[in-house]
Amino acid sequence: MLTLLRRRAVSSVIPLLVVVLGVFFLARLTGDPANLYLPLSATPEMRAEFAARNGLDEPLITQFGDYLAQVAHLDFGESLRTAQPAGEAVLRAFPATLQLAGWTMLLAIVGAVAVGSLAAYRPNSATDRIASFLSSTAASVPDFWIAIMGVLVFAVTLGWLPTSGTSGAAAWVLPVATLLIRPFGVLVQVVRGAMVSALSAPYVKVARGKGASEPRVVFGHALRNAAAPALTVAGDLAVGLVNGAVVVETIFGWPGIGKLMIDSVLQRDFAVLQAAVLLTALAIFALNILVDLCHALLDPRVRQRAAA
Repeated sequence: MLTLLRRRAVSSVIPLLVVVLGVFFLARLTGDPANLYLPLSATPEMRAEFAARNGLDEPLITQFGDYLAQVAHLDFGESLRTAQPAGEAVLRAFPATLQLAGWTMLLAIVGAVAVGSLAAYRPNSATDRIASFLSSTAASVPDFWIAIMGVLVFAVTLGWLPTSGTSGAAAWVLPVATLLIRPFGVLVQVVRGAMVSALSAPYVKVARGKGASEPRVVFGHALRNAAAPALTVAGDLAVGLVNGAVVVETIFGWPGIGKLMIDSVLQRDFAVLQAAVLLTALAIFALNILVDLCHALLDPRVRQRAAA
């Protein structure tokens, strides 16, 4: 397990550096921050003083080297907009995204296990066909369309739910439902396929022959062996939720890391944008490593390959 952890950590270093390099230089393509933070009548001297004060007067390569040195000391710079540490702004916003993604994945996994297992228990039945059709549809619908339709129907037309905010349970319904539908549809298909194979395996027939109850056969034997592929897909979907939260948080005004990124791009707040992307990338890499470790715990073959 330690070997697997070490290999995954080392293999994540280069992609992380690529992400940091990419966001640093691409952020500068959004324009000169002085055009937003200085008046139209600003003189060249005022612009030069602004650039020097914020470290924007050096060549880009020099700026990037200084940024890496700061990050090595856990210093992510200061926000151009608020003059506060960029890292603090990101850490304030990140829990909102984690809560949204966490509740979404929990509901998606629980619902998918129940529906997928029920569909696999009687293949080609009416229940199986309905579940397959609905899950395929759910997996194909884009998040932004669901968000827009949800606001139009349940907020604007019916007035049942708020369009933004985090106060009260009602404010969570539309954001969670928007992010939930696609992962739920994908996981139902994965769980259903894995359970069909597991329920036809010899060890399930042996368990039934020994008189094991159907709930024990389905959830104690088959589901345990079907959990590995479902876990891998769930990990990929969780990563996608963090990335997809940018659109959903912007539409619903959710004060998370996605909305912070969009606001930082629009405000050319380079330090906050870089800190937000870096922390998100670290969270994604950590999640991928956690999924690999869980997969290794469930599948002895993974542990053997890691030890080889």
